[in-house]
Amino acid sequence: MTIRNLAMAVAALGLAAAPVAAESVREAAPVSQESEVAGNSVIFIVLGVAAVIAGVIVIASDDDDSLSA
Repeated sequence: MTIRNLAMAVAALGLAAAPVAAESVREAAPVSQESEVAGNSVIFIVLGVAAVIAGVIVIASDDDDSLSA
């Protein structure tokens, strides 16, 4: 029973210490310039749409000819 109580106390201490540890995490420095990838978002959208269309075509043209007797 003592080991169980000790485990519960350790778990409670861990839960209580988590917010304190989260506050001590350093924040990222502010960004001074815009990302180079930000201007290419149209290209990524077009490629994504093309990939979805290609997937639909492949699925729709799949031949389900079963050869089982």
